[in-house]
Amino acid sequence: MERVDHIYHDYTQPDPPHQPLYLETMVQHLRAPGHIKAVLDIGCGDGNFTQSLSEAGFALHGIDPSAGGVARAKERYPGIQFAESSAYENLLTPFGRTEPFDAIVTIEVIEHLYSPRTLCRRVFEALKPGGLFIVTTPYWGYLKNVGLALTNRIDRALTVLWEGGHIKHFSAQTLRRLGEEQGFEFVAFHGSGRPIPYLWKGMLMVFRKPTGS
Repeated sequence: MERVDHIYHDYTQPDPPHQPLYLETMVQHLRAPGHIKAVLDIGCGDGNFTQSLSEAGFALHGIDPSAGGVARAKERYPGIQFAESSAYENLLTPFGRTEPFDAIVTIEVIEHLYSPRTLCRRVFEALKPGGLFIVTTPYWGYLKNVGLALTNRIDRALTVLWEGGHIKHFSAQTLRRLGEEQGFEFVAFHGSGRPIPYLWKGMLMVFRKPTGS
């Protein structure tokens, strides 16, 4: 039976852009090794963030389970390869690729998935040895949770009334553990969105596929 993680919208109203939170840091990590060219964006939506990475000089591909999102991405950004596909499937097949990607990114997607481990396994399969896996997701931690509780904002932050909302809530520790248990090497962590440490709005974590894999 096909697993459906959340109700996919058609992107007639685009998602808020995530560039201010993550783009600069992500580009720095993608440029640092000096060999990264082919990049896959998992959960690309209407292609907004994907296009920003393309403008930074990488050869972008994007997948999303939303037919509406992919259609709009293809219309807006014809220079990028987009395909309607799931993060749980073979990530090379939608593009007819036999060569793995140099890097795979996923922006604010993993918190929507019932099985983040399946995502990580598919990414590991589709990456070259030494390739980067960059994940962003909302940050959760003790101080932030206490602050939300004291200001009576827990219900708003963890609402169950958002169709297609978040079903996983990661701390820095649990996200790192997830990546490492699936065979990745931890590279870096960055909190983003607020200047006060441990009250961050989001986080970006970088993993590497070991060169001997």
